[in-house]
Amino acid sequence: MERSLFTKMQAWKDSPNRCPLVLDGARQVGKTWILRQFGEKSYKDMVYVNCDRNAFAQSLFVDYDMSRILTALSAYSGKKILPNETLVIFDEIQEVPAGLTALKYFCEDRPDIHVAVAVSLLGLQNHVGTGFPVGKVDRLRLYPMSFKEFLLAMGESPLADYLEEGKWNEYFVIKDKLINLLREYYFVGGMPLAVDAYSKRRDIFEVREIQNKILMDYNDDFSKHIPSNDLPKVRAIWNSVPGQLAKENKKFIWGYLRKGARAKDYENAIQRLMDAGLIHKVHRVKKFDIPLKFYEDSNTFKVFLNDLGLLGALANVPAKEILAESRLLTEYKGAFTEQYVEQQIRCSTDMPLYYYTNENSTSEIDFVLQAERVYPVEVKAEENLKAKSLAYVLKANNQLNGLRFSMADYREEARMKNIPLYLIDWYLEKELLS
Repeated sequence: MERSLFTKMQAWKDSPNRCPLVLDGARQVGKTWILRQFGEKSYKDMVYVNCDRNAFAQSLFVDYDMSRILTALSAYSGKKILPNETLVIFDEIQEVPAGLTALKYFCEDRPDIHVAVAVSLLGLQNHVGTGFPVGKVDRLRLYPMSFKEFLLAMGESPLADYLEEGKWNEYFVIKDKLINLLREYYFVGGMPLAVDAYSKRRDIFEVREIQNKILMDYNDDFSKHIPSNDLPKVRAIWNSVPGQLAKENKKFIWGYLRKGARAKDYENAIQRLMDAGLIHKVHRVKKFDIPLKFYEDSNTFKVFLNDLGLLGALANVPAKEILAESRLLTEYKGAFTEQYVEQQIRCSTDMPLYYYTNENSTSEIDFVLQAERVYPVEVKAEENLKAKSLAYVLKANNQLNGLRFSMADYREEARMKNIPLYLIDWYLEKELLS
């Protein structure tokens, strides 16, 4: 499988100001796999240590003598660790807090040794502030696979290469194929285990079994890492997300959790899920201006899951309802489509992402992007191009240009462009980020 983060990892390797690399992300997004691939493809050799329940890892960092640590690593792996040629990988390093602290000394005392560590965000919560080497590490985050990465995993490299050309007006001729692949991605999602299984056997039942196993693993992690007083609240929030997204107004409602629920009772729990990378908040903004952060309404937001496929599994939506035309998918199309759009933007860009409603909530813009300028974004699950809210906003703000993501073909209108949903990754990269 090809992951776009590999390019950023290569840039880290080549940087003269390189510090130890902390690769974080939710569980099961492929951190171990990509680190090992990076070691095999970009270095002459690699030393790999899994710190989870590993007695050697627990005893390695009794002090921060780099000479002793490197000698012990060589003896443990049977390999000579060469400056700038060997990648040292510590997996699940959050299980050894002293190992996190040691990264500071790798940075200061042995910057010629290339060190990369994988951390689970949920486990890391317990160690941030207790020796975490702030300012002495470089950090990258790995997300579930984007639609572009999914196409590559499906063996559609020629198709992906064609889309890289950015010939937006030509792609209607392959629209049916792209829509079918998009529906498959709606079901499979971007968790690498699910994508790998589907790419090899096209077995939808195996995919759903993998997704359910990941959800069970997440629940087990909740029990392992979250204090008992927060655990019921964390689970209530996690299980509420599909229903929150299925509402016409997708604003997160505390009362949806239980009658009388208030923000102050659940804020800590929702923050834990955010810190673990399992949910993502998209806040409301009150104004279309740069920087959008200045106009953020911190009390009003939407919540999205970390992965589209897990959304379908958590909601127990049958595969046929996603992979075939159906009434059920039509009813829930807003939930799946907004989750998809949010996920592509999050996986593919670093752009700040918000949404907009006016003060009386009579006009809503699904997303607001900030690149070099602000773009209001309307999301449509089908080919319906009636975007009343977007038209109203553009009329009231004559300096804005809008985007509409839908199943309709690419088209340019006055101050508005319609981008097919299956082209989001490529369009953002070539038109907004270039």
